[in-house]
Amino acid sequence: MITLKTEDQIKYIHDSCRLLAQLHDKLEKIVEVGITTQEIDRIAYDFILKHKGTPAFLHYGGFPNTCCISINEQVIHGIPSMRKLKDGDIVSLDIGINLNGYFSDAARTHLVGNHVPDDVKKLVKITNESLLLGIEGTEKRGARIHDISLPISRHAERHGFSVVRDYCGHGVGLQVHEDPQIPNYVNSFSPNPRLREGMVLAIEPMINLGNKRVETLEDGWTVVTADGKPSAHVEHTIAITSNGVIILTLQD
Repeated sequence: MITLKTEDQIKYIHDSCRLLAQLHDKLEKIVEVGITTQEIDRIAYDFILKHKGTPAFLHYGGFPNTCCISINEQVIHGIPSMRKLKDGDIVSLDIGINLNGYFSDAARTHLVGNHVPDDVKKLVKITNESLLLGIEGTEKRGARIHDISLPISRHAERHGFSVVRDYCGHGVGLQVHEDPQIPNYVNSFSPNPRLREGMVLAIEPMINLGNKRVETLEDGWTVVTADGKPSAHVEHTIAITSNGVIILTLQD
């Protein structure tokens, strides 16, 4: 069941999202060659607690950390460790915050160092563009979920990339994951509800350099591309309001 949020609830969710945007901006400055993913996770944890929030992913379903940190062929749900970032890596940081019972969710993929291959740079660029095109789809009169999904897949595939089909975006705000599901491609068998005022959605393209197949490692969490090629993941939380669509996980 889709939960429509009130204006007051969206305001409080927006507070959580602003804090998450601040955290992502902070982490962007320290994602560099030589830092460990565990250190990134610790900085995020300390920041959230300092600002009176709770890491939304920590212990959610048994996940052991604050951030999902996924490097290169890791698509999503990477577990922080003592692994150091290397020149030429790409790394996605997927983070959620529970601020007084209101949840935010956002992901960014970063280029590490000065030697990321051109095709991987293009992958990250197109993934970011796909996210914005999906968000633009929500602004159509009478828009439905597929108006988010189709622009994402069309843009990615037009540039020779593939869309992960095993995972998708979702509702968010009062819980970490809510209805509706938001695939990044059009599936005629999936529900296609009309977008309504009060919906808060986490839109998150996961785009692969190679084919769309993925698999999960033995840790039970880390999802990787089956062909070992890089993947990019970006995400915003948005709200459908009486004043239009608002990207909540941006700094004002």
